[in-house]
Amino acid sequence: MANTIRIDKWLWAVRLFKTRTQASDACKGGKVKMNGVNLKPSREVKAGDILEVHHNHIKRTVKIKVAAKNRVAASLVPDLMEDLTPAEEFEKLDMMNKLNQEKRDRGMGRPTKKDRRDIDRIKGR
Repeated sequence: MANTIRIDKWLWAVRLFKTRTQASDACKGGKVKMNGVNLKPSREVKAGDILEVHHNHIKRTVKIKVAAKNRVAASLVPDLMEDLTPAEEFEKLDMMNKLNQEKRDRGMGRPTKKDRRDIDRIKGR
């Protein structure tokens, strides 16, 4: 196939995963799909394919623009892929991060009155 690349290598090249091993493990774990079908790490993809990637508790939808073989700078990623992820997914991730704010490290003591009010406000109580 001309102008194709392995899915695990492309996911790593466009910085959706920090390492190629993590991208490969995500493929093996069924977290990367194309047309509702799980992809193996060795699956060849090409420009125009649309992928669903479950990563960091959200479902990202991306369209491949260019099948890049090497990792690129973060500023060049928009040239290689188009992010079709709905804004609701990013809002969901933001809300999850805010809800985890309540989690306190051992030895931090009890929350202050202001901390408790902030936690209640975030949780909608």
